[in-house]
Amino acid sequence: MEGQDRRRELTKILEEAKDAVSGTELSKRLGVSRQVIVQDIALLRAVNKNIISTTKGYLIYKQEKQKVNRCFATRHTTDEIEDELNTIVDNGGKILDVIVMHDLYGEISVDLIIKNRKEVADFMAKVRSKRTVPLKDLTGGTHLHTVEADSEEILDQIEQALKDKNYLVSSTSFGKE
Repeated sequence: MEGQDRRRELTKILEEAKDAVSGTELSKRLGVSRQVIVQDIALLRAVNKNIISTTKGYLIYKQEKQKVNRCFATRHTTDEIEDELNTIVDNGGKILDVIVMHDLYGEISVDLIIKNRKEVADFMAKVRSKRTVPLKDLTGGTHLHTVEADSEEILDQIEQALKDKNYLVSSTSFGKE
């Protein structure tokens, strides 16, 4: 299969997928190596395909027109990660990413795309199984989440729930320890 045809098929697979598709799965389906998939993804991104890489694989992100989003600056312990994420999804939010402001590297952002408790549980299983620290640990627990919701009222509700649990920090103190 020629590169252009393969990238067309790759795009079709991602557009039809209900969930993220792993690079390994894509390489098997298209009969190429994972490295070729990584290169194809980079080429597709260069022509404005909104392909993102999550902990579950690749997906084409399509924001629904009536959605709104807001960034929340939060701080909590590692034991409170699951509660923070569940607080957001239980109140109607979709967690798009996590962002930290590192003293040396600047802004570090990772796409999460977590929209329900099952996805929170799956993410937490990965956190527990890996021998590494969560990104928030690079900045003393302080980090941002971009959250998408159906309305500003839902975002206000999420903000209040995070504030009630003392997870919310003011944006002026973000990145300062």
